[in-house]
Amino acid sequence: MQGSKREWDHRQKNRDARLARAAGKLGAALSGKLVPAERMVELLHSVIESGDRVCLEGNNQKQADFLAAALCQLDPAQVHDLHMLQSVLALPEHLDLFEKGIASKLDFSFSGPQGAQLARLVAAGKINIGAIHTYLELFGRYFIDLTPRVALIAAQAADRHGNLYTGPNTEDTPAIVEATAFKNGIVIAQVNEIVDVLPRVDVPADWVDFVVQAPTPHYIEPLFTRDPALISEVQVLMAMMAIKGIYAEYGVERINHGIGFDTAAIELILPTYAESLGLRGKIGRNWALNPHPALIPAIEAGFVESVHSFGSELGMERYIESRPDVFFVGRDGSMRSNRAMCQVAGHYACDMFIGSTLQIDLQGNSSTATLGRIAGFGGAPNMGSDARGRRHSSPAWLKAGQQAQQGKKKMPRGQKLVVQMVETFREHMQPAFVEELDAWQLAEQAKLDIPPVMIYGDDVTHILTEEGIANLLLCRSEEEREQAIRGVAGYTAVGMARDRKMVENLRDRGVILRAEDMGIDKRMATRDLLAAKNMKDLVRASGGLYAPPKRFRNW
Repeated sequence: MQGSKREWDHRQKNRDARLARAAGKLGAALSGKLVPAERMVELLHSVIESGDRVCLEGNNQKQADFLAAALCQLDPAQVHDLHMLQSVLALPEHLDLFEKGIASKLDFSFSGPQGAQLARLVAAGKINIGAIHTYLELFGRYFIDLTPRVALIAAQAADRHGNLYTGPNTEDTPAIVEATAFKNGIVIAQVNEIVDVLPRVDVPADWVDFVVQAPTPHYIEPLFTRDPALISEVQVLMAMMAIKGIYAEYGVERINHGIGFDTAAIELILPTYAESLGLRGKIGRNWALNPHPALIPAIEAGFVESVHSFGSELGMERYIESRPDVFFVGRDGSMRSNRAMCQVAGHYACDMFIGSTLQIDLQGNSSTATLGRIAGFGGAPNMGSDARGRRHSSPAWLKAGQQAQQGKKKMPRGQKLVVQMVETFREHMQPAFVEELDAWQLAEQAKLDIPPVMIYGDDVTHILTEEGIANLLLCRSEEEREQAIRGVAGYTAVGMARDRKMVENLRDRGVILRAEDMGIDKRMATRDLLAAKNMKDLVRASGGLYAPPKRFRNW
């Protein structure tokens, strides 16, 4: 029995039809691949169909803001039920799409400034969340079951053929473009300028369908910049404990730091406190990290040998260009970041991740998805997990593995250090330690299959608070683990419910370490230890090369 003949090139024919519609609609206004800015909404109406998966940049820092605004102007009677794929929800327009009925489903990684509004829309049933992903997980799905039909991206410049130059903020662009272009999707790029000759080609023209010069340069968020003037003495104390109790103890040379003042404090006392301990050349040599301005003094002091970055950081361009031995810099002098490859480096090549969270439960599970704010996870679950596929060794990895397997008859293996660094109370006196994560209620509210946990407790090796360090690798039972967490939870309800005798026993064994147990004099924990005490100090440390964004200037 002969079956009907299958059509094997449906997506290609559909793409051709969309491009033909665009050519017919724009006519003479379309010059090769170049589209006038004022015709962008017409172009989008021509190439986007209802139900499409649309990937919008939407990165940690670089935003295709002009394309996002144009997308919001589509007629929901004509284009609706879009499935949005975004690394980051950063702009109001990213959620306006759902309010206006243009989009209905969302798969994303991080929501940052839109976290509170996202929580409200989810509670109101206006957004169907597919999943809250890690960055690598979302990129991977672009090549499997979430391949974009249309990709809206941002670049620094294009030439008249459509080749793109991304400059220092390449970020997610390679992953998005490759997945879309090689599966008969449509790629539209907004650029800051169109030039005759590019400094370098980051994305070839035959991967790009349309280019528009936006009326204003695309938005870049200085996401990792922290003003040293806002670092507290409590954070200095925690930084001292991190360096002496973890970095020095394990000899950690390959590191990823999360966003925040806690880790900025660590970076800023490397040239002072860590130097006084004789740790230069022994810790913090290789980094998977954005070019944090707070790292400038440590770079200048010779602590930092190399930095590969997920994205760039506004104002760091001249400094990066002047330090090509440290950063990954192209022939044109600008850095090329790459979020996918840096996530891979952080996952497999780093020995430690240290970052903050919003809630930690009694098993050490942590999450930044709470009832009032769905911040998402970003890359933390990739950074903050033990890479089971890792096969090369390092002293820090081996020592952590030995501690985890002590007394167990198992095949020897190493383990990545995963540190959650939090003050016991967050802003508005919200406790960081809870009996049960909000993630349980959020899963029910958003109809998620499992609670959205950022870092699972069995991956967490240390919890660090102003009370001390809980080394979970040394715990030999679930009860010990719970009491170790309670032992550093301070005056929260979780901390006050500790078994004091058991906590003291854990301290005697070195499972819990207080500052004094590490030989740290709390009287030394002052802002005097910071190698830069304000933004102007960072500019001085850079030799005048760092140019802070205007909002960080008070001079």
